Amino acid sequence: MFTTLVDTTTLAAHLNDPGWVIFDCRFDLTKPDAGQQAYEEGHIPGARYAHLDRDLSSPVTPQSGRHPLPDPTALATQLGRWGVDRQKQVIVYDGGPGAIAARMWWLLRWLGHDAVALLDGGMAKWREEKRPLSREAPSITTHVFEPHPDDSRWVSTATIEQLPDEGGSLLLDARAQRRFEGAVEPIDKVAGHVPGAVNRPFENNVDEQGCFLAPAQLRKQWLELLGPVPPSRVINMCGSGVTACHNILAMTHAGLDGAKLYVGSWSEWIRDSGRPVATGA
Repeated sequence: MFTTLVDTTTLAAHLNDPGWVIFDCRFDLTKPDAGQQAYEEGHIPGARYAHLDRDLSSPVTPQSGRHPLPDPTALATQLGRWGVDRQKQVIVYDGGPGAIAARMWWLLRWLGHDAVALLDGGMAKWREEKRPLSREAPSITTHVFEPHPDDSRWVSTATIEQLPDEGGSLLLDARAQRRFEGAVEPIDKVAGHVPGAVNRPFENNVDEQGCFLAPAQLRKQWLELLGPVPPSRVINMCGSGVTACHNILAMTHAGLDGAKLYVGSWSEWIRDSGRPVATGA
């Protein structure tokens, strides 16, 4: 069972394995249809396409962030339609280092399915190695996926508002440094970060080729950042609860499991203009 990462060689050996289900999660926040178009132009053979907005999130509300959690029953039903059950090994990938696919990795674990791994290096590495691609829709036998959502894996905005009073927790923001500092904000209406948060861009988890650093190297970096804070007291956030999952995956791969996700993240925090905003490092 693969629970964090899988390499391209291993996936290539299992393309015809009925016990494996592959998902293409490519997505562009500025061009919501681009990922599915790229999928139709060529994907890893057998892969299904999972759309971040339609499949991996629920509709946005006036109080929510940009990517609220999907309804667990609805997601479970869709997983069954895609041919996933409790016995399947699920593999997820996107165009590169996993910034989007990590969201689906986290969602499956939230629903109690640990046999899910991200393709290390994603489509970029797969193409670089000239591995097979397909334009055909996969043949799918539907199954029943039974969800067992574990809501202890995520926190609400109310929890984040209480952090200054409780102490002992570490809030980590996976956005790029300039967005965290408020120097630029290409997506959300307000720039900056939650007061007290620490910046840990998700790109720091991978090398120049977009592959994850070795577990020992990741563990060293994360332990230096966490200090005395145990993984169970770490809360990861980003713009909308997507790339934060990349940091959770990196921590898990490094043997530091237990971190939580602030699902609403920055885009939900700023829904209320009364909440404080910090800028700078």
